Amino acid sequence: MPREAYASRPFRCTGGPTKPFSAPRVYEFHTRFRAPLPFAFTWCTDFTPEDPELRGEKFTRRILERRPRRVVLEDLGEGPTGWVWSHYEVTLRPPRRWHAEAIGSHRTWAIDYELSERPGESTELWFRGVRRATALAGNNPPKARLERELRHMWRNLGRALERDYRASLKRRKKR
Repeated sequence: MPREAYASRPFRCTGGPTKPFSAPRVYEFHTRFRAPLPFAFTWCTDFTPEDPELRGEKFTRRILERRPRRVVLEDLGEGPTGWVWSHYEVTLRPPRRWHAEAIGSHRTWAIDYELSERPGESTELWFRGVRRATALAGNNPPKARLERELRHMWRNLGRALERDYRASLKRRKKR
């Protein structure tokens, strides 16, 4: 088909009739780490290309920008229906909060993270995410399933955080 013919046709996603966007859905949970709040904040907001491995997932992470109060990163991985891409703009609000705005091929997110001190050098993380479907992905997954997946991911991250905290204590003792 000649190029001019494409220009005159309205854009339409293929694969059937277009669906209206689904309503935003709020996902919330909390988890605890056996590490003090300053360590947990620094650890959680030190985004690196090694993060997917810590999360127990397979994707590639690129850090595009890093400033004292802002981090921009992208994730790219392969999903069951093709590539899954996400672009995150993270605003750091030390000493205990950060906010992420994410757009991607399958979802858009607005996520708030907040840490609070607990007794015994323990820290609690509160996660609250508002997720909207994109035209490409359709509807959100069931709320219970996504919250379970997020808890599992943060359980993996929490183990790594606690391991790194214990290692930091050992290094301090050796000095």
